[in-house]
Amino acid sequence: MPKLVVQGAALKCSEGTSPGKLTVLPSLQASGDLADVATVADCVPLLNIPSFGMCKTLANPQVAAATASASGTLTPMPCVPVLTGPWSPGSEGVTFGAQKALTKGATCTCAWAGTIEVTDPASTVDVD
Repeated sequence: MPKLVVQGAALKCSEGTSPGKLTVLPSLQASGDLADVATVADCVPLLNIPSFGMCKTLANPQVAAATASASGTLTPMPCVPVLTGPWSPGSEGVTFGAQKALTKGATCTCAWAGTIEVTDPASTVDVD
C-alpha cells in the first residue's frame, strides 16, 4: 500500500540537480498524520513544487541556448518547473473534496522532460 503524502514531503526531478520539499497551501489542506495532506492538485510550480536547483535537459530552451553558446558543453540553467498536469495517479480510495489524496508513487511531468517524484512522503500512513 502506498503512503499518504503530506506537507514537507521530499521531491526530486529527474532533470534537476537538487531535491525539494512539497508545500501544501493552507487553502487546500486537509489534516492527517499531524501534517497537512497533499492532493493531486498540489502541483503549482514554485508554490507547491519548488525549483530543483539547476535544470540539465536540452529539452529546456534555456539549457539548449546556453549549451549552444558553450560550443556544445552541457550548461545547466536555473530550474523553473513547467508542469503539464496534476500528480498521477493518486489514491483510488481517499479523496479530500473532489481531489484524490496524493500518494507515494505518483508522479508529475515537467514540459522540459523531467519526471517529478516523491522520494519521502513525510508520512507513515498507508492508503489504498
